Amino acid sequence: SFLPERSNLAGVRHILLVLSGKGGVGKSTISTELALALRHSGKKVGILDVDLCGPSIPRMFRVQDNDVHQCDSGWVPVFVDQDKSISLMSIGFLLEKPDDAVVWRGPKKNALIKQFVADVAWGDMDFLIVDTPPGTSDEHISTVEALRPYKPLGAILVTTPQAVSVGDVRRELTFCKKTGLRVLGIVENMSGFVCPHCAACTNIFSKGGGEELARHAGVPFLGCVPLDPQLSQSLEEGRDFIQEFPKSSAFAALAHIAQQILDGTSQPSS
Repeated sequence: SFLPERSNLAGVRHILLVLSGKGGVGKSTISTELALALRHSGKKVGILDVDLCGPSIPRMFRVQDNDVHQCDSGWVPVFVDQDKSISLMSIGFLLEKPDDAVVWRGPKKNALIKQFVADVAWGDMDFLIVDTPPGTSDEHISTVEALRPYKPLGAILVTTPQAVSVGDVRRELTFCKKTGLRVLGIVENMSGFVCPHCAACTNIFSKGGGEELARHAGVPFLGCVPLDPQLSQSLEEGRDFIQEFPKSSAFAALAHIAQQILDGTSQPSS
């Protein structure tokens, strides 16, 4: 595989893909929260949102009205904070109106993904989190192919506790195996609901599907992230949840997941 002399990903130390077998499991939320948890540990993080049909990351960070500018080496990502510790790139920034649907056939989507991988001037950063569309569509294959020369660290699979979703993750595991993508672990999202009034955690769905699956597949189980309505609301409303995040009940779980990823990167790879 041919690597250009100085690629735009040359300054990115680790690339993580966030995958799920189906929509609605909170992949973008986990990508966002994981970025915040890593930033909290003093890391510089980028999020590449390749979910072409539902680019929700710009709205979560309240930067949906920003424009993407060009520089000599490509597109400049949008920074979400003053100290530029989190930067984003999303199809959402390139649509004329936020409600424009992306109705494209495969080849055009794949070309855009390649362009996203090659043409964003990320600069130096510790982690690039790639938020992928649900399923194992050809967008996935394009993303993995385009990133392969840069040796991604691996994938985090997001599931919810219900067995149906767990079945979908199984397909995703097969996809990772076939494309040679290392599975860093499974995260069970929406694992219980934290009451905003009394902070008790109730399991709305069954519990433990993600852990069971990880054991069955022989991949690490990274942890359960509860549904914290206060955090969800601040994401929905685009409030400054960068500040609110450490106070949320999901924070401990995400800090723990981030720590496992950091531990995994500090060891020399075997």
